[in-house]
Amino acid sequence: MIRTILTRPFLADAGLLLLRVFTGVLLIHHGYEKLANISNFADAFVRPLGLPFPITLSYIAAFSEVGGSWLLITGLLTRFGALAILGTMTVAIYHAVSTAGFNIYLLELLGLYFASATAILAVGPGRLSVDELIARRFSSDARSQADQLESAFSADQVSIEAVKADVVADGVG
Repeated sequence: MIRTILTRPFLADAGLLLLRVFTGVLLIHHGYEKLANISNFADAFVRPLGLPFPITLSYIAAFSEVGGSWLLITGLLTRFGALAILGTMTVAIYHAVSTAGFNIYLLELLGLYFASATAILAVGPGRLSVDELIARRFSSDARSQADQLESAFSADQVSIEAVKADVVADGVG
């Protein structure tokens, strides 16, 4: 038990869990704020970039943040959630640089979200996620391990029966 708690893989998975949950929880309100006043967001952030369909793109940004955050928090389809957040943060960083230059106060939070999403996309959600449970459920390795355990159990039963037969034969003889 102590070895499990103190070894690197467990701590790495716990760290990924913390990164996913904190990134998702702290980012999700940005998406909800966009949805609360989508026209204001489109006027302030999308139209200055000269992008087409500012309202539609604003909804995409908001749903990317909200949906991506929920995917990170739950650990379900985590890489898709990280990719959605990464795309939104890329545009947000471009907007910040193009409108205010390299203003560290604007870029630091965007950079942290960008880096978190990139790390999660690159490394995956870790073992403490719904994705891992799904992968284990449908893994051929898990099936083969179950088959190996079942055959070992069957072999043990055969061995036990053979020992019982020997004991009975020795006792009778």
